[in-house]
Amino acid sequence: MTTTRVSVRISAPASAVYSAILDEKAVAVWMVPDGMTSHVHSFEASEGGYFRISLTYDSSDPAGKSTEHTDTYHGRFVELVPDAKVVQITEFETDDRSLQGEMRITYELVDGDGATEVIGTHEGLPDGVAPSDNEEGWRMSLGKLKTLVETA
Repeated sequence: MTTTRVSVRISAPASAVYSAILDEKAVAVWMVPDGMTSHVHSFEASEGGYFRISLTYDSSDPAGKSTEHTDTYHGRFVELVPDAKVVQITEFETDDRSLQGEMRITYELVDGDGATEVIGTHEGLPDGVAPSDNEEGWRMSLGKLKTLVETA
């Protein structure tokens, strides 16, 4: 199991970033890599709250982790520190053993000088996911979070 870490600086207060991380409609916009469409099936943003999300490739070329062209994952919120940290436990819905297992995703928000640094850490990445692909997906998603929050 592997750990990846990506960060982005967002020109907005930590409270705005924290709100976007925990808003179901915002998540459907930003928590999706380029070339994919998001569908939020359920989303309860509270400690112990459950979520389930599917990401579907826009083209039919890439293979999905859950179905032919879709990655579906579910999880729960295990720690919420207002304006500072969000911790989730997630796992892919798949029969592929190389993609199974719980992953821990942590968003740390460091507020300062009118901006917020968001540090995303992904622990327990399954062997079937290349760390470079995971980091690229994180960069795309955090870039969308940055755009969403800065233009709000």
